[in-house]
Amino acid sequence: MRTPETAAAPGARLSKRPAPRVDLEVVIPVYNEEETLTRSVLRLHHFLAQEFPYSWIITIADNASSDATPEIAAALATDLPHLNVVRLEQKGRGRALRAAWSRSQARVVAYMDADLSTDLRALLPLVAPLLSGHSEIAIGSRLLRSARVHRGFKREFISRSYNRLLHSVLHARFSDAQCGFKAVRGDVLRDLLPIIRDESWFFDTELLILAQRRGLRIHEVPVDWIDDPDSSVQILATALEDLRGVVRLAFRSRRGPQAQPRPLRSLPS
Repeated sequence: MRTPETAAAPGARLSKRPAPRVDLEVVIPVYNEEETLTRSVLRLHHFLAQEFPYSWIITIADNASSDATPEIAAALATDLPHLNVVRLEQKGRGRALRAAWSRSQARVVAYMDADLSTDLRALLPLVAPLLSGHSEIAIGSRLLRSARVHRGFKREFISRSYNRLLHSVLHARFSDAQCGFKAVRGDVLRDLLPIIRDESWFFDTELLILAQRRGLRIHEVPVDWIDDPDSSVQILATALEDLRGVVRLAFRSRRGPQAQPRPLRSLPS
């Protein structure tokens, strides 16, 4: 596997230097994940090493964890090849993804939740259309008919209600904005990151809405997904934050001209 080196991103501390031209960089944003981080990273690393047919690197993006997460991440980076760590001193999943993605040289960048709720067998179907140039963004969806999802009624209701809101207010044409399983072509991401304002949970939705407004193709993959009952996500606070983001994007679309769709570009080799 190819693993040449590149420079570290300013403003973040890296335990290793990321590979500039791997096919895929998978980012795991983490906040106080000392209980699950080792198990999840070892599982993902083994899967990529044994079953993924393209070159890859994993980056743990720690956004201001106050438990033993930074030490665990550093130990994993010492023990495992093709593993990188970014440490930020401010919270925010969007901020963590921005820091890791902005300096990535991978052909495709992706992220997944630290609990690995999504079945990893969906990773190749997620990434392959981007590497082939068929699509520019790919998302896992828990709301497509063939998806298999195990989660409580409350989370299911909130998720479906939120996505219906996106369809009615922002005219979203994708089914699931919040699934923590997404990938973006690196060349496309360089155009999108500067115009995304959110640094927290609404980052995903803003990325997708802005991509749709630019006429980019969003590929959806049905996933098998099992809810983590110990998730630290505060549902009410996150929902209110997302609603504020929806209002901002709706207001933004009325004030500014709509971006014209552009043709798909071939992916650099």
